[in-house]
This record gives sequence, structure tokens and C-alpha cells, in this order.
Amino acid sequence: MAAILEMRGITKTFPGVKALDNVNLTVEEGEIHAIVGENGAGKSTLMKVLSGVHPADSYSGDIVFENTVQSFSGIADSEQKGIIIIHQELALVPQLSIAENIFLGNEQAKRGLINWEQTFKKTQALLQKVGLSDSPDSLILDIGVGKQQLVEIAKALSKNVKLLILDEPTASLNEKDSDALMELLLEFKRQGMSAILISHKLNEVRKVADSITVIRDGASITTMDCKTNPIQEADIVRHMVGRALEDRFPPKTATVGDVVLEVNDWNVFHHMKHDRQVVKNASLNVRKGEVVGIAGLMGAGRTELAMSLFGRSYGRQISGEVKLRGESVKLDTVDSAVKAGLAYVTEDRKNYGLVLIEDIVKNISLANLNGVSNRGVIDATQESGVAEKYRTDLNIKCANVHQKTVNLSGGNQQKVVLSKWLFSNPDVLILDEPTRGIDVGAKYEIYTIIDQLAAAGKGVLMISSEMPELLGMCDRIYVMNEGEMIGELTADDASQEAIMSIIMQAGSKDYVDAVH
Repeated sequence: MAAILEMRGITKTFPGVKALDNVNLTVEEGEIHAIVGENGAGKSTLMKVLSGVHPADSYSGDIVFENTVQSFSGIADSEQKGIIIIHQELALVPQLSIAENIFLGNEQAKRGLINWEQTFKKTQALLQKVGLSDSPDSLILDIGVGKQQLVEIAKALSKNVKLLILDEPTASLNEKDSDALMELLLEFKRQGMSAILISHKLNEVRKVADSITVIRDGASITTMDCKTNPIQEADIVRHMVGRALEDRFPPKTATVGDVVLEVNDWNVFHHMKHDRQVVKNASLNVRKGEVVGIAGLMGAGRTELAMSLFGRSYGRQISGEVKLRGESVKLDTVDSAVKAGLAYVTEDRKNYGLVLIEDIVKNISLANLNGVSNRGVIDATQESGVAEKYRTDLNIKCANVHQKTVNLSGGNQQKVVLSKWLFSNPDVLILDEPTRGIDVGAKYEIYTIIDQLAAAGKGVLMISSEMPELLGMCDRIYVMNEGEMIGELTADDASQEAIMSIIMQAGSKDYVDAVH
């Protein structure tokens, strides 16, 4: 089989950092080629070189596409050749329709006037290809993340794609949507399309990849042929981290104590659709030294619950009772929640967790400026000292603490977010998808931090779409569905089957109630 892409000796240097060091990659025609590696290994940088984000004069080495050496000066050049990349952070405009998003920048126009009939007709054909039945005039903000990912793929197909690059395409998806997307990728392969898949979910990689290239510390370590030999996750991990990773989760060391957080009959309505209730009479509790999980499908109301508890930062018509350390508290603002001892690590670190244009120092001190101030004036030396402490304690990989957070890998950005909230010294941490988009090695480091927090007597409430993560980390697990708490399982009783059984039983009950 002929190669559609060869990247030969790609070397890319940023000031003080060699991001890519003589990387080689070969993608055959009609194959799904996975690229795996730890956060900061160089995967995204390599794809930015390939797609022209980093222009040809900014790196050394050759890109050979369809047997021709290419010199891309921007994304438009690579797209013209049929190389289309879909980034982890979806680039859709929420207030525009599906059709408008698909042809944004590529409008079906004549003499400056958009031909809406042609736009909608082409959109319907593209949506049919990706298995999406929504109307072309549906707004992006009205469809779920799984469907938004399919819109991005439809947008790629509208550009006559030859090589489709998917960067963490299932990071925000539940298991059902992830499986559907992988099946779609396999269907594209059957139609002859080539694809590069970047993913931290090694089970997905093993399921669909024909070849796997491992990148570590900016270098291509090995390429494994999945067609001839079954590849085990342990083999991939060993190449990724440079050692065998015996256990995915650290041993539990915490002793569970008294209830530190109690929530009773919590109700929340949608922040825009005022008649839509997103959390319904939810009750839960978390003890000192305990990691409590919340499982549920996408749209179950888990994030809405977490954000509404954290100073009512989401929702309207919020009612119910919150107790911290046995006393009722009013958490009407984020400031009051922080002062009461609550912290919330958002699932969207780039938009809500960090100030990306600021350095690590300022991000870490942000939630507790009093802790680095003297009479209202920030002590820069003390502030840098705090950042250095967390850099060491959490093993944040960076040039120095004055590096801009935008230039950190996803795993290290997440450690900065955690550092920020740890410095606020909370009694309860709400962790919303704490390892989203993070590699297996960095995940273990995050898990160790969570275990250390529990061992220090903190209460941890963890939301995750990865059931193995909940099962591996949690002492108890609540199950949430359509805004309601529908079940609670101890660690001994919890399993993927038990959780899904509770969710399916609730769905059956809702169906019966609707019929009657």
C-alpha cells in the first residue's frame, strides 16, 4: 500500500525548548493511523506543522503528501490539498445554524449573495453522511457535544478531505457517542479515506487503528503495526511513559471521617430556558477523606449541579440547602463559596479555569490573593515562592513559573488549575472531568494528588464520564439521570454494569410514565 503522507526528520524549536526532534511519520493510503503520547510529547505541535499553523520556514524537515514535497504557509494551503484537522476545542459558532457553521468561510454564494437553497441541500447531504438527522437550520447551541463533533466532521467533508486529522475527538463525549464516532471513522476508512487519530483513550486506539506511532519528549519512539499483531495497552503505555505502569490508580490511603458537605433537595433551572429544570431535588453528602463520584450520561445535569453549588455560577431559580461542616451556608456568590471552603475545578480549563495569557504565578494565586498580599499589596516574591512550591509538589513541567499557561500541555494546565484551588485551602473540592484530555501518565499523577487530598482530610466530589476512573478512585458513587439522583453505590457494589443498569431502569420508568 502506498503512503499518502510522509513526515521526514521534522524538528521544531521554540525559544529554549526543542518541541520536535527529528520526528518521522508515515501514513498509508486508506488507513487509520493513531498518534499517542503523554501531554507535552509534541503530538499537537506535529499536527500544527502538518496543517500549516507552523509555516514551512519555522521548522526543518520535509512533508511529503501524495508524493510531492509540500511547503504550507498556513491552514488554507493544507486544506487546499485535502488535509483537514479537527481540533479538540471545537471551532463552531454557537449562535449560528449547522448549515452556517459548515460553510462558514466557504459560503455557497454568487455575486456576493448566499444561495441558501444550495447551502441547505449540501448540508443535508453532509449530515446524512455523518449520520446526523438534525435540521440544517438547528442552532449549534441547541445540540449536544456529540452532535457538534459530527458537525465538525461534516464541515471537514465539505472541503473534499483526503487526510482527516482528529485531535482527541471523543474527549468530551460519553461512551455511546464515542463508540458511534469510532464506527463512523471505520466507515470512512472503508470508503478509502485516510485518517490520523490522536487520543488518550487507548481502548479506542486499539479498536480502530491500523498503525500506532508513539511520540515521547518530542521524538518518534516507535510505530506499531496493529494489522499483523494484536497490541496490548500495557505495550503502548510502556513506550509512552518509558516504563511499565503497573497500576492505573494509586492505593487508597485516606480514612473517612465526618460529613463535610451535605446537599438537600437541590433544584436548578436552565439559565436561558427558564421552564426547563436541569437539577431536580438532588441530595448528596461527602465525608472528610472521601472521594465521592457522580456518574451519568451526557446531559444528566452533573455539571449544572456542580456549578450551581459553587456560588450559583450556573442556573436560575436555585433552591435547596447546603451544609458545610454541619452548618447551613448561603453560597450566593463564587467569593462566598471560596470563603466557605468550597473549590470547583471546571471541566473547561481553557475558558473558565485559567487566564491563558497570564503566567503560572498569577494563575495559581488568583483564588487566594490575600495569601500573597500584605496590606492589600501583592508580594511578588511570596507569590513566586507559592508557585514554585506547587510546581515542585505537583510536578508541573514548564521552563519556569513565569511561563504563560497557554504554552503548557493540557496535563500541566490542569495541574495549574488544581494548584490554584489547593492554594485557597478548601475543605471540599468539586472536580469536574479532572483528567479530560490528559494522557495515562499525567492521569496517574492527578489521581495521586486526589488521593493525597483525601488523605489530608479533604472531601472530594468527582464528576467523570470515564467509568473506570470513577470505579478506580471513588469510595461511593451517585448515579444521576435527567437531573435526578437515581442511585447510590458503595465501592464494593459499583461496576460499569451496575451503573448502567440503574440508568437504564430509570429510562424505562420515564418511558412508562410518559406513555401513561
